[in-house]
Amino acid sequence: MEDNKYLEALKKHPLKFSDEETKTRVEQLLASEFDKNNVYEVYKTLYTCIDQTSLNSTDTKEHIWNFTEKINSFEGSDPEISNVAAICVYPNFVQTVKESLTADVKIASVAGGFPSSQTFIEVKVAEASLALSDGADEIDIVINAGLFLDEYYQEFSEEISELKEVCKNRTLKVILETGALITAKNIHNAAILSMYSGADFLKTSTGKGYNGATPEAVFTMCHAIKSYYKATSNKIGIKVSGGVSTPEDAVKYYTIVNEILGEEWCNKELFRIGTSSLSDKLYNKIAKER
Repeated sequence: MEDNKYLEALKKHPLKFSDEETKTRVEQLLASEFDKNNVYEVYKTLYTCIDQTSLNSTDTKEHIWNFTEKINSFEGSDPEISNVAAICVYPNFVQTVKESLTADVKIASVAGGFPSSQTFIEVKVAEASLALSDGADEIDIVINAGLFLDEYYQEFSEEISELKEVCKNRTLKVILETGALITAKNIHNAAILSMYSGADFLKTSTGKGYNGATPEAVFTMCHAIKSYYKATSNKIGIKVSGGVSTPEDAVKYYTIVNEILGEEWCNKELFRIGTSSLSDKLYNKIAKER
C-alpha cells in the first residue's frame, strides 16, 4: 500500500510502552523530579525558551506592532534574563513584526493551512514561501492528520519534505496535533515520520480545536526524538504548546525533556514553549524569587 521506506523507518523505531504505561511513567517521573526543577535558575531558562504567540482571528497590524514593541522594550531591561526566543504570528503579519522588531528575537510564522492543514500542497508551499520572503526565520506547519491516520505515509511524508525544501536552512517546526492523534502509538509514529521527512522541531499542538499539550504526549515525543537521535545523531527540537499558561506547567514539561533527552536539550535551540500568557506570569515568579 505504501512505499516500504516509510514502514522501514517506523520499524527501526518501535514504540516500547502502552498508553497506560506512559501515564504511569509520567506520574512517577514528575513525582520524583519536579521539585528539583521547580527553581529560580530553571525559571530563567524557561523564559528564554518562550515563543511569544499571537494567533487570534481578531489580530490587527496595530495589535501585532504593539505586541512586538513589548518584546522590544524587554530587551536588555533585566541583566539576568535574556529575551524570549521568538515571536509567533500568522504569515500575513510577518512583515509587520519584521518592520517593528529591534530585539534579538526570531520571527516564527504558522503556515501550510494552519491550523487544519486541509488545503492543497501548492497553497502550503506558497504560504510558507511568502512568510519566508517577508522575513520569517522559522515556519510552524501542521501535519496532514487525515493522511497519517489513513496510513498514506508516502504522501504524508512528502508534504513535510517539500515544505522543508522551501525552508532550506531555516527552521521547520512540525505540529503533530497530539490531541487529534490521541494514542501514544499514533503520536510516536507521526513523530518518527516527521523527523524522517525533515522536521527540525516537533511541536505538540496548534491550540485550536483539539486538546493542547499533555505530559504524556511530550513524554512520547521525547522518546521518539531520543530514538531518532541514537540512530542518526540528529538533534531534533521539541516545542510544547496549547494550554501552557502557568510556570508550574512549564516546569513539568522542562522536567520531562530534561530527564529523557538531557540538559543539552534544555535551551532555546532545542526546546520551546508556545504561549500567549506565560511570559508575564513567569517573569513575576522570577522577580518574586529574586
